[in-house]
Amino acid sequence: MSESVNVLLVEDDAVIRRAVGLMLERYGYTVASAEDGLAGLELFRAGGHDLLLLDVMLPGLDGIGLCRRVRETSLMPILMMSARGDSLDVVGGLEAGADDYVVKPVESPVLVARIRALLRRATFTRAEPTVDGRSVLTFGDLTLDTDGLEARVAGEPVVLTPTELRLLLEFAAHPGTVLERQRLLRKVWDYGWDGDSRVVDLCVQRLRKKIGADRIETVRGFGYKLVR
Repeated sequence: MSESVNVLLVEDDAVIRRAVGLMLERYGYTVASAEDGLAGLELFRAGGHDLLLLDVMLPGLDGIGLCRRVRETSLMPILMMSARGDSLDVVGGLEAGADDYVVKPVESPVLVARIRALLRRATFTRAEPTVDGRSVLTFGDLTLDTDGLEARVAGEPVVLTPTELRLLLEFAAHPGTVLERQRLLRKVWDYGWDGDSRVVDLCVQRLRKKIGADRIETVRGFGYKLVR
């Protein structure tokens, strides 16, 4: 999977930047690196990257600000790194549009596993046909084309990141069914272990803003369900 994958790494600590860059190259990735947010933004605008890996704390333009700028024009997978795993860092990054995060220091196999999972989520294949053969599902004013991978609200197209789209597809496959957070982490984020459910909560929050706050219902103490 690492063949021909270009990672944009934005990290202000020179030692970490070099170590992570060398590690990713050993796994076969091509790495372009920047030492601050503004330099990272310039490299992003130059194009040619498949995934953005960035630190939260950056000089000039911080990681959260950079994430927001990237999300204005791009749906590329974004993985954030936080030195402390601080709640504000995590929430801020996920609200800004990041798909996932890791806490530094992070072991090489864990980081590569997260990157591979993000890249898999960004790659879609034709969906399995529905029971009645339809590819367009309707939930109120929300329509979801599971073949064309397009969502519309009141006829207007909705722009979703790959993670948001996979989350919506998982809900749509089980309408009216309560899906637990850990199940969503396994199915959507491809976690083979129990992860931080805040990733799910923040992605649901972003999805609600795009398809309607009342379309996904919270079932307190359990998880979420798509309203039929």
